[in-house]
Amino acid sequence: MADKDKKMTVEEAGRKGGEATADSHDKEFYQEIGKKGGESTADNHDKEFYQEIGKKGGEATADSHDKDFYQEIGEKGGNARAKNNGED
Repeated sequence: MADKDKKMTVEEAGRKGGEATADSHDKEFYQEIGKKGGESTADNHDKEFYQEIGKKGGEATADSHDKDFYQEIGEKGGNARAKNNGED
């Protein structure tokens, strides 16, 4: 009985709610809410906002990855571009 009186933390409530949502919705649901969120963000922010978050993301990536990471993604990008352009 005492356990029923125990309050749930905000973190626990959020986790339980997220799990319930994940159990009852499919991939298309998440794609649609992501699209709506992206459109709303675009409507409410300007070019400078995107430049700033891009800069922060780039700095975070640079802090957590080494030279080999950039060589690997550069090679993958080059290969994908060559494939799309019909090159070898």
